[in-house]
Amino acid sequence: GAAFISIQAFPALLDLPQDLEVSAVSCGSRHTAVVTRGGELYTWGWGKYGQLGHGNNLSSDQARRVEHLVAKGLRVEEVVCGPWTTYVRV
Repeated sequence: GAAFISIQAFPALLDLPQDLEVSAVSCGSRHTAVVTRGGELYTWGWGKYGQLGHGNNLSSDQARRVEHLVAKGLRVEEVVCGPWTTYVRV
């Protein structure tokens, strides 16, 4: 079945791994992305079109690091989420 993704009408606290400091955030229509001070990208939300960057079309309520960027040794500088897309400057 399809994954249930909760939609928050108001801001909500999010649990990120303890050592992370967020330097930038962007919200799409149904997904969110943050850049950490260490240059890593974390995404969560609706992923039907691959906009979360995890190499699949799965949705997630939990913030997950985009491992492809780490594997390539890329440091994220900026992120901008669009309606069904995520743009990253490395």
